[in-house]
Amino acid sequence: MFHASGTHALNMDSQQYRIQGGNINIGAKDSTSQTFNLSTTLGQTAASQFEAQGYLIKAGFQYIHSIIPFTFAVSNGQISLGNIKPNTPSKATVKLTVSFGGAGEYQVSAAENGPLRTLDGTNIIPDTQCNGESEKCTEIKAARWNSQKAYGFGYSIKGDDIPSDFISPDHYRPFADGLQNEKPVIIMQSDNVIKKRESEITFKTNISRSQQIGIYQTIINFVAIPSF
Repeated sequence: MFHASGTHALNMDSQQYRIQGGNINIGAKDSTSQTFNLSTTLGQTAASQFEAQGYLIKAGFQYIHSIIPFTFAVSNGQISLGNIKPNTPSKATVKLTVSFGGAGEYQVSAAENGPLRTLDGTNIIPDTQCNGESEKCTEIKAARWNSQKAYGFGYSIKGDDIPSDFISPDHYRPFADGLQNEKPVIIMQSDNVIKKRESEITFKTNISRSQQIGIYQTIINFVAIPSF
């Protein structure tokens, strides 16, 4: 019989996220000798796999001990679309690389801090709707964007573990807008143990002749989350 005299929890916060843990480990250690390697953690109430209808819980960090650490890398933190000319699409690319060895899955999501806008905020390049009408794209549905008279800013993606609607290099989506309280959209996802998975994002913008001259910018937030 167990008697709990109190509870403990650990909060980890940033400006955008909070991670909550139900317990604090009371011990963790890697032990070695000439004949063995042993890694331990202590503190969970019970370490096991628990199942119920609709739920699967794997409790205890040692339930699966991964030899592949979770890593996420972006090849370039500052992307330039160059000097943009009317009716002439401008593109730039960046690579995303993920390694994951946990028992759950990983997700990479993306969102923008508003559309491309001038430094003073008075002019914007709106998010793309792709070719429009029957070929209109949304934050969660890619569509063809190959018309030089279809304007805006968006992205395409190719490579590993990407959404299935990016069926060709001409298929694009607009980014979810964090300033409009739109949720980041998953652009990579897998529950497989992987050493190295890569995707390439192509940023694209196209403007009309009436677009105001200026320096336009925005921030794209990539968030990589593992589950174990």
